[in-house]
Amino acid sequence: MQLDPIRGKEFHKDMFRMIGMVGLCLMTMGVASAQVRVTAPDAMKAAVKKPQPPYSPVAKQMRIQGDVEVDVKISESGDVAGVDVVSGNAVLTSTVVQTVRDWKFTPFTQDGKPAAAVTRLRFAFKI
Repeated sequence: MQLDPIRGKEFHKDMFRMIGMVGLCLMTMGVASAQVRVTAPDAMKAAVKKPQPPYSPVAKQMRIQGDVEVDVKISESGDVAGVDVVSGNAVLTSTVVQTVRDWKFTPFTQDGKPAAAVTRLRFAFKI
C-alpha cells in the first residue's frame, strides 16, 4: 500500500476508521431491519382495515391505467410504518400511498413474538 504523499499515514488511519464504522453501521442495520417477509395473500388476510385506493379524477380524465406496486412496512403493532413505491404511474401512486398508510394489520409474529413485517402489494387501475 502506498502512502498518500500529501496526507501521510494519518490519511490511512482515518480511512481504516471510516471503513470500520461503515461496517459497524451495516451490521447494525442488518439486525435492526430484520423483518418478516409476508406474501401479498397473507397480508391481505391479516389486513383488518383496508380501504381501496380511489381512482383519482385526474387519472380518469387523462385515461391513465396500469398497476401500482408498493412495499408496505408494517410495525410490530400492525400499523403501517412506511410505504415505498416500487412501480407505477405517479398520478396513480399518490392515492395508493395515501390510502395504504391508513391500513391496519393483525400483528405478525416470528418465534412467537410480535415482529415488524414487509409485504409487496399490487393495485390495478383500469378504466
